[in-house]
Amino acid sequence: MEKTNKINIRVRYSETDKMGVVYHGNYAQYLEIARVEWLRSRGISYKELENSGVMLPVVSLQINYKKSARYDDLLTVELELLRSPGVKIEFDYKIWNEDNQILAEANTVLAFIDANTFKPIRCPEYILENL
Repeated sequence: MEKTNKINIRVRYSETDKMGVVYHGNYAQYLEIARVEWLRSRGISYKELENSGVMLPVVSLQINYKKSARYDDLLTVELELLRSPGVKIEFDYKIWNEDNQILAEANTVLAFIDANTFKPIRCPEYILENL
């Protein structure tokens, strides 16, 4: 099972404050983009997952900020799946800039939820097969 994936994201002006520094809340969006693309690279569409009645809400988010990302930086977001998913799926992340400076390290835990009952469920078998 390939556990890692890297994507590049260019910082847009709208993601920064008056000083040209990325607003801290935008890092959560970068992590989400990395997760969705990780799933897509394994043939799993997040949209189709939701359409099949499975939701994946974030139940834990931790971000340790090291340095500031700035307007027009090209960021690399690396995602690593920590273990085979059960009811939850957990990822570690590193975000760095073009100078290979680590800007942030993060961790998310998401839970598989039945969209009708809002109760936790095990990771669907077709996802495990695609991992």
